[in-house]
Amino acid sequence: MKTLFDTTRLGGLTLKNRVVRAAVHEAVADGRIHDGLLGVYASLAQGGVGSIITGFALVDEAEQAFPLLAFYNDAFIEGHTQLVDRVHAYATPIILQLVYVGSYVMGDPQGMRILAPSAVANRNTRIMPQAISREAIKRIQRKFAEAALRAKQAGYDGVELHGAHGFLLSQFMTPYYNRRTDDYGGSAQNRARMIIETYEAVRQAVGDNFSVWIKLNVTDGFEQGVIFDDVLYVCEQLTQKGVDAIEISGAFTAFPPEATSYFKAEAETIAAANDTAVIVTGGNRHLQEMTEILNTTKIRYFGMARPLMKNPDLIKRFAQDQNLMREAQRMESQPRES
Repeated sequence: MKTLFDTTRLGGLTLKNRVVRAAVHEAVADGRIHDGLLGVYASLAQGGVGSIITGFALVDEAEQAFPLLAFYNDAFIEGHTQLVDRVHAYATPIILQLVYVGSYVMGDPQGMRILAPSAVANRNTRIMPQAISREAIKRIQRKFAEAALRAKQAGYDGVELHGAHGFLLSQFMTPYYNRRTDDYGGSAQNRARMIIETYEAVRQAVGDNFSVWIKLNVTDGFEQGVIFDDVLYVCEQLTQKGVDAIEISGAFTAFPPEATSYFKAEAETIAAANDTAVIVTGGNRHLQEMTEILNTTKIRYFGMARPLMKNPDLIKRFAQDQNLMREAQRMESQPRES
């Protein structure tokens, strides 16, 4: 029987358990790692999580007005190296999540040029973006690749491309936002092109021995949102091209508070169809439920974010609970006195 606390290999990484700290929004004033963040990540690593994905980091200085982590030039390497060293002290792998925000707009755009697949007002921010040019597409792909190479230089164990939650890469997959008529719009193959080419640019920059993960939406939560069959196509293509892990997420705010493992069904289908590690994120809170999913599907890992924000040592508590469960099962199987 598989457990959440198995030691596993994911690509070239050794993970001490199957729980991945999923990325959260971490607001910073100047894009730099500060002492408070160092403490947060040290607590997560000390708390026993198997691996950590950072909050998303900007790849392009064109979005530097947004109060997010950043890695668009070499000046950020020193701070990120400190973060990596702090986490590695607890033998925990750490993955840097990379993002181009686009019309989701996190913070004051301050007159910046906002880009999206098509000139369609954002449903959340009401921002009307400019349709991205082919030249800008290639530039942003290079920005992802350059940031990934910096991550490798800083000592990260890998990078994750943020292709979910309505950011730029995600929007290319969503018919509502992508109304292009060139080879980046229309068919599933065309709408997937931005994600696939970005992955290819990153892989070429970092080489085959550096982990590259991706986070994908399987639902957008609105009409003309991402189509699941198209997500299957993207996952198939990325698996063939050597992606190390696919993290499954979606419109998590659409679920009621009592819901759990929101995207289990979609992640199960993707895991069954692809020979790569699948991480399901969203609503994972119960040890027994995750253990059941692990043993009845091909899902291998479980992303957790909010529960670990409140209790960074939650995984150590889960381990204690599992030991208690095993002891109870052992006692139950013992012969009883008549």
